[in-house]
Amino acid sequence: MRLHHVQVSCPPGGEDAARAFWVGALGLTEVDKPVALRARGGAWFRAHDDHGAVTAELHVGVEDPFTPAGKAHPAFVLADEAALDAAGERVRALGCGVDDTERHTFDGHLRLHVRDPHGNRVELLAVDARPE
Repeated sequence: MRLHHVQVSCPPGGEDAARAFWVGALGLTEVDKPVALRARGGAWFRAHDDHGAVTAELHVGVEDPFTPAGKAHPAFVLADEAALDAAGERVRALGCGVDDTERHTFDGHLRLHVRDPHGNRVELLAVDARPE
């Protein structure tokens, strides 16, 4: 078994804000939804490794009424601490929330919790390369 994708939600018409966040701030690539699913709205995004293999997939689905995920969240591992900090700054530049109060609370990792433009929680991680 392996994980295929994670889905978060947005309100109707929230796709452009989702694109700005997932592509612009976090660097994922938008991919076409299957034709049979396009009428539902939303957008799909993927991350790839240096060889082009898919390493993560996230779907944004439209919900009406919409309620953001307050505690449930996807978590993405970034290349290193510099990538983690750069992603946090890009999220801040979009005007989205960044919480680094738990940066050192997960052994072996550094982390940030961010909010997408719709208020969904997202965790960003990097392996903690500091000596013990």
